[in-house]
Amino acid sequence: MNGMLLRSMEENMPLEVIYLSKKNEISQRKMIIRGVKGNDVYAFCLLRNKMRTFKLENILSARPDKPKRVS
Repeated sequence: MNGMLLRSMEENMPLEVIYLSKKNEISQRKMIIRGVKGNDVYAFCLLRNKMRTFKLENILSARPDKPKRVS
């Protein structure tokens, strides 16, 4: 997973992330990773349109975000 976070940061690539919130709720977000320091992941959250900090240990999965199809 660290490779995926690094790739997002280097390529400015959005990720779809599933993580466990502070309230022990599963949440899904789209984000672009801006940095990783220790156990903290700094990312621009595309849902909230602002920088957020996520705990690495609470990220359950991460994959490249699929672009929306235009018909």
